[in-house]
Amino acid sequence: MKLIKRPIYILVLFPGIILGIFLGQNKTIRAFLKKPFIESYIKFDDTRKVEWSRDFEVVEIKSSLDNNIQKAYFYKSRSNKPRPLIVSLHTWSGYYNQNDKLAELCKSKDLNYIHPDFRGANFTGNACCSELVLSDIDESITYAIGNSNVDTSKIFVIGVSGGGYATLSTFMKSKHNIKKFSAWASISDLIAWYNESRIRKSNYAENILKCTKSVNGVLNKEIAKQKSPIYWATPLNKLSNSKISIYAGIYDGIQGSVPITHSINFYNKLMSDLSVTDSSKYVSDKEKLELLEYRRPLGDFGKISGRDICLIKEFQNIKLVIFEGNHEMLTEFALNELLE
Repeated sequence: MKLIKRPIYILVLFPGIILGIFLGQNKTIRAFLKKPFIESYIKFDDTRKVEWSRDFEVVEIKSSLDNNIQKAYFYKSRSNKPRPLIVSLHTWSGYYNQNDKLAELCKSKDLNYIHPDFRGANFTGNACCSELVLSDIDESITYAIGNSNVDTSKIFVIGVSGGGYATLSTFMKSKHNIKKFSAWASISDLIAWYNESRIRKSNYAENILKCTKSVNGVLNKEIAKQKSPIYWATPLNKLSNSKISIYAGIYDGIQGSVPITHSINFYNKLMSDLSVTDSSKYVSDKEKLELLEYRRPLGDFGKISGRDICLIKEFQNIKLVIFEGNHEMLTEFALNELLE
């Protein structure tokens, strides 16, 4: 019996030994497989129901476009003085009642906060950054301003994943005077993301077909463009007063669901629409390729929340940061940066 078992043990253990040796010699692969990055892919599109603090009120906001009632979690600052407003946008598969770590952080700082539903998860024709969605987000901001003591010079919009997608879209089309936008792990191009998700055999591909009213499994590219901020006209005048920061984790698109090219290409679009002539302000094809191939810093750009910055580009009120991370938001850092 021992002679029979031993070869089986060797067959089972040998691949693991070889893999262990390989990973031990490859820092990039070791970093790629770090547990926090694997967990981050899950937690930032987590749709499990959670218990919200009683300090957060569920409010109902009627749409001016179709009389639809959208719900939102809302926290009103206890201060007698005007306080900032944080507009936190849910993820691709989420709703207003999705877990949001920003909520308790905002309460601890006594900030006004709203977490709107804007047509819920992105698998219906009305969802997915439609005109109804963008109107819902604007009307949630109007509600917060009308029902709390908001410092209207300090309105901030923030989101991760599908919330990052909604943040980019709100930047492009909101009617409100918003001081800062913070977009993390964002989708910017539904046509590209459909193809990427289909290759990965991800459920997001089917979601995109539904939200673009596609038939027979063929993507409706026209509607996909209508719902993709990378194809929209950039509100150039807005950039004189508003700041937008775009963040992406270098491992996203491998472990995570949204390749970093969505953030890079949207940033480059803004540069192009602004007619920026300094080529160093763009992410070059060479830089993009090196980021995708090596997944490591292209220089010494410092750190955020203890994570290496792989690339940073800035022009006026626009910033792109590719950092050592996955499909995630560095939540405390993100909120503190908005409040700076």
